[in-house]
Amino acid sequence: MDLGDRLKGQRLLITGASSGLGAHFARLAARNGASVAVAARRTDRLETLVKELEQLGAPRAEAIALDVSDGASIHACVARAVDALGGLDVLINNAGTVRQGLAIDQTAEDFDDVMSVNLRGVWLMAIAVARHWRDTKTPGNIVNIASILGERVSAGTASYCVSKAGVVQMTKALALEFARHNIRVNALEPGYFETEINSGFFDTDAGKTMIRSIPMRRIGRLEDLDGPLLLLASDASRFMTGAAIPVDGGHLLV
Repeated sequence: MDLGDRLKGQRLLITGASSGLGAHFARLAARNGASVAVAARRTDRLETLVKELEQLGAPRAEAIALDVSDGASIHACVARAVDALGGLDVLINNAGTVRQGLAIDQTAEDFDDVMSVNLRGVWLMAIAVARHWRDTKTPGNIVNIASILGERVSAGTASYCVSKAGVVQMTKALALEFARHNIRVNALEPGYFETEINSGFFDTDAGKTMIRSIPMRRIGRLEDLDGPLLLLASDASRFMTGAAIPVDGGHLLV
């Protein structure tokens, strides 16, 4: 979706950008005039993505290795993004993971793995960029990618649900604290979209049953997130902070 260069002149750092939602958000930003730093562990994919972003019109594009479970990696990533883009305006806090299986069968390590990426990693990224903006006395904008599973639950994804509920509350708490520094924090709560994390599920009987429970009777298409993401990432949402916006075909209504 192109909403008229809504992000022209903006400099975005997008985590978890090697595939799925993150890569889609990067392409969307480039098409709408932004310079983009894409960060993830799979740097081979990022290099290919950067070439695509340049072709789509990004004034600057940079690939950065990032492990959000590692504080040192996060600080290095933010510093490199600022240097490569000449500053930073927006963080799309997108990195995430999931461990399928019933909670009673999962180990403490399984739980910790999810929390280290989905909750701790999101926290550390937000704090790192907020400190940069505070110290340089520049405004900032954080868009956390949460999930409707932060508002409701689904069997077999307990740790994921817990982590995303934490992201929703984190968004509100940080929005309250960061407002004094002219830093906004909002969250996007996607419903069910087919990505690498859940690929194949929607062809199963359970997946088809789940689709029938969505009021709009379909799963989301990546482009369904374009408008909400552009709203939150741009100045169009300049008086919004602490919001968590579901994009789910009405799934939270049932």
